[in-house]
Amino acid sequence: MLTFIAILVLLAFLMIFRMPIAFAMGITGFVGLSLQLGVRPALAVLERTFFDSSASFILVAIPLFILMAELLTAGDVTRRAIISCQAWIGHVKGGLAMATVGASVILAALVGSSTASTAAMAASAFPEMRNHNYSQRLAAAVVSVGGTLAVVVPPSIVLVVYGVLTETSIGKLFIAGIVPGLLTATGLAVVIKFIAHTTDQAPKGDPFELKRAVKSSRHVFPMIVLMVLVIGAIYGGLTSPSEAAALGVMGSLIIVIFQRTLSFMNFNRCVSGAIRATVMIVAIVACSAIFSNYLAFTRITHALLEFVATTDMSRGTIMAIMILTLLVMGMFMDQLAILSLAMPLAFPTAMALDFDPIWFGIVVTKTVEIGLLTPPLGLNAYVAAAQTGVPLSKIFRGILPFLGMEILVLLLLIFFPQITLWLPSLMLR
Repeated sequence: MLTFIAILVLLAFLMIFRMPIAFAMGITGFVGLSLQLGVRPALAVLERTFFDSSASFILVAIPLFILMAELLTAGDVTRRAIISCQAWIGHVKGGLAMATVGASVILAALVGSSTASTAAMAASAFPEMRNHNYSQRLAAAVVSVGGTLAVVVPPSIVLVVYGVLTETSIGKLFIAGIVPGLLTATGLAVVIKFIAHTTDQAPKGDPFELKRAVKSSRHVFPMIVLMVLVIGAIYGGLTSPSEAAALGVMGSLIIVIFQRTLSFMNFNRCVSGAIRATVMIVAIVACSAIFSNYLAFTRITHALLEFVATTDMSRGTIMAIMILTLLVMGMFMDQLAILSLAMPLAFPTAMALDFDPIWFGIVVTKTVEIGLLTPPLGLNAYVAAAQTGVPLSKIFRGILPFLGMEILVLLLLIFFPQITLWLPSLMLR
């Protein structure tokens, strides 16, 4: 037990000094295995684990979805999505902010990365809202919370990593994320509507023009068709997530080539960006597996499962403890770090309590999404502050009402599992 505590202290020490989470977990896992088994057996475990975890075929989906996102982002998808959504609903009071949420849903379904989505929306939507006399606080808060939709809306990279770490169907996770994602977007729009009618932070927009709205949708329509094809192929059982990702890359290439929005230099930049992001994620997955092996050898997981089996605490109480722990972790860490650290213990516990792995994955994902908005880290708020120049304190104050809605949606997902499980139950395979 003292050795395990020392390993946790070492992990915390490395993280405090800003070592990347992948290396911190890999080093502490290897040190723990060396103390437990000896250096030579630990090296053998390290070699086998690193290869087995990084050679998984399902990981092919990660670079493909990231490349798809890079291509569409380079193809000016963000600006066009905002213009289109603004043309349809920008005329109502608070409509431009709601249009930003709508554009965030489209971007989330194409990008899959929360921070990338926030950065893109902050660069495009924030200036537009300021030009229409929206308050700094509301405009920056909207781009921050809109970016979090990429955590739940498929094809979310967080859902892919959760599926790999827990060996859960990524296809079903993607389909399960659709309704919670749309429910979250609807909740955010309700909050914006309330703010618009009770304060002067969100003025009324330009008059509605059907011709302008239809014309603005011309460039966004192919991207929506691509999104429906990718998710529909998974839902219909026609392709695996990896095959759907390949379809998405091909479709995004066709779109940006026909729209003439991608230069050769930008293409190289897209490929380089996808490679860098993929290497980071695969390193996290592999090093998390090393740390999980160390936990298995120490029998900590087994002891935890025995505690769950014999404790007098109810399933709901244990679930509440796990959710609160993840929320606290979200105040200090990014979502992939939380998953890699928490899932080796939290997932077996959830399965011992007979929770559905798909439902648990969406609840966990929703919980780490909330962590992106909570101080002191609040990663999305930091990204928005860096892009817009709005003080962090002002952004966090603006986020508060949206945070209340996020927690309400989380509670709905916890108490009504069918919100999450209805669509996956209709899948053909």
